[in-house]
Amino acid sequence: AEKELLPGFHQFEWQPALKNVSSSCDVGIINGLSGWAFSVDDAPADTITRRFRYDVALVSALKDLEEDIMEGLRESGMEDSACTSGFSVMIKESCDGMGDVSEKHGGGPVVPEKAVRFSFTVMSISVVADEEGEEVTIFTEPKPNSELSCKPLCLMFVDESDHETLTAILCPIVAERNAMRESRLILSIGGLLRSFRFHFRSTGYDEKMVREMEGLEASGSTYVCTLCDSSRAEASQNMVLHSITRNHEENLERYEIWRTNPFSESVDELRERVKGVSAKPFMDTHPTLDALHCDIGNATEFYKIFQDEIGEVYQKANPSREERRSWRAALDKQLRKKMKLKPVMRMNGNYARRLMTLEAIEVVCELVPSEERREALRELMRLYLQMKPVWRATCPAKECPDQLCRYSFNSQRFADLLSSTFKYRYNGKITNYLHKTLAHVPEIIEKDGSIGAWASEGNESANKLFRRFRKMNARQSKA
Repeated sequence: AEKELLPGFHQFEWQPALKNVSSSCDVGIINGLSGWAFSVDDAPADTITRRFRYDVALVSALKDLEEDIMEGLRESGMEDSACTSGFSVMIKESCDGMGDVSEKHGGGPVVPEKAVRFSFTVMSISVVADEEGEEVTIFTEPKPNSELSCKPLCLMFVDESDHETLTAILCPIVAERNAMRESRLILSIGGLLRSFRFHFRSTGYDEKMVREMEGLEASGSTYVCTLCDSSRAEASQNMVLHSITRNHEENLERYEIWRTNPFSESVDELRERVKGVSAKPFMDTHPTLDALHCDIGNATEFYKIFQDEIGEVYQKANPSREERRSWRAALDKQLRKKMKLKPVMRMNGNYARRLMTLEAIEVVCELVPSEERREALRELMRLYLQMKPVWRATCPAKECPDQLCRYSFNSQRFADLLSSTFKYRYNGKITNYLHKTLAHVPEIIEKDGSIGAWASEGNESANKLFRRFRKMNARQSKA
């Protein structure tokens, strides 16, 4: 029974057969570097990574959903025998680095202190009814951000910033995924052989990972966005009106231009031409915004605005570090006293959720001297709380239709507030996630129907399990 839960148990076949992938089905956990020819001087890398073969893992995930698929077919009135082909499966991929996973007291092999986890979630399964030819969705993942629906595919002891090693390990996965796009899976579900096509959407990446996979400069770059070509200065002038232009193919073309420099330009001109694409993109990501990190990024920004407002920076020219430190201490003290919010080293999801509330803003306003600034802060938070459900909801059209309709209007008002009342912070600069929140949310939702459902949270919460299984209670208080 335990074996059935692990990939490598079920019979299946691919038509046409996958290129460069062995045809055996009973593959369990494999060395993540299998398929790599080692040179003589390579360090023995056999401890670095373990993974399932992608197709085997997908089969296992589908078999887990066997009952749901049959249920869906019955509910949509498609008789079992009628549909054996035309199933299509939408897969969300997530990949995230984790710092500090050292063994606390183990005598294991020496591995880097960082890990990267790659996982996937079956988001939906639909089938084309034979007669009409229209797609009927027979399964939708109800909790796309739970660690339960998020299946691990590959665990690596690599630093996510070590681009070379990361690409080397993920390349076989990318290759298998490309092979599966061209082929269909034949698998027995409910006693009949059925054929499935897979669609992969890599949306569960934070911005750092997207920039790395798509060959963009790191997130401090003047090119503020992974979705459009805007520079930071442009984005702070025109906060709302941008459309999504970047994609994987274009990034590859731009990399070629960067590499060959066909017009013999100087570095600055060349960089302006390729809009900050200066490494080879190796994995196509689906243009979206990561809802969890969006929350965190914006909360960090608000936290800084709160400090600035306590110190009335809008009237002062550059304050000293001591002054800034005292405002921050005052803010932390107030939040701890009134909201029971302990100061954190790095902003995390839970802190962000507590900080971005009307309750918190009232607490902060007690420290803000002038009444009109308090009103501006309240207005800012009210608008933000109107916007937030739109990119958090799994299905915004159902869960918050009114906020969805008003989003563009609200984001415009929000931007106006920032560029007038708070312009001391947004003069020529804006944070990456704030730009995306204001400029790109409606377009993504129009295209994909949701941002929240495609976020990286499932993978992030499974990181916690990974730590637990390694008996590795890092990042918890040492007291």
